[in-house]
Amino acid sequence: MRNLKILLISFLSISLLTGFSFGKKNPEEKRAEIDQTAGEVLSDLFLDEPEAEDFLEQSAGYAVFSSIGVNVMVLSTASGKGVVVRKNGDRIYMKMFSAGVGIGMGIKDFRLIFVFDNDEVMDTFIEEGWTAGAQADAAATHDDEGDAATLAIDISPGVRLFQLTESGLALQATIQGTRYLKNDDLN
Repeated sequence: MRNLKILLISFLSISLLTGFSFGKKNPEEKRAEIDQTAGEVLSDLFLDEPEAEDFLEQSAGYAVFSSIGVNVMVLSTASGKGVVVRKNGDRIYMKMFSAGVGIGMGIKDFRLIFVFDNDEVMDTFIEEGWTAGAQADAAATHDDEGDAATLAIDISPGVRLFQLTESGLALQATIQGTRYLKNDDLN
């Protein structure tokens, strides 16, 4: 019974924090909301790291996700939504979720920007989904002479990641146990 209560509290917390509403929005409204959030996330990244704009423009494409994570006692969950943007401007809408265990209490609002070096890794991310099964926990170094490429964390061949939190660019990315999938309802 106790585990059921924890699970229910986690679900309700994520639902409320991610803006889940019991009223229906149409797909066009959902896409517009995701696009607006992605634009805000990129603006925040470019404000923190102006070089990141050139870095993204030189890539095959990128994905922007906004997520809320909740850790209640031993259960941690997160959900979010995002969009992949190809170099030609085409947009593919995605969703993400994660679940795990770990002792603690708290809420984490984070935004992720994946940068794809080539179309092949981007297509795999879009069409096959992607699971972060291991923790991407490399530290990015930052000095006055650094560029965006050194601040992005390599998480797999051809994929780099920026993670933003309330306090700006994170020097560590934790995406363990997270699944990214194409959102068939919005594409």
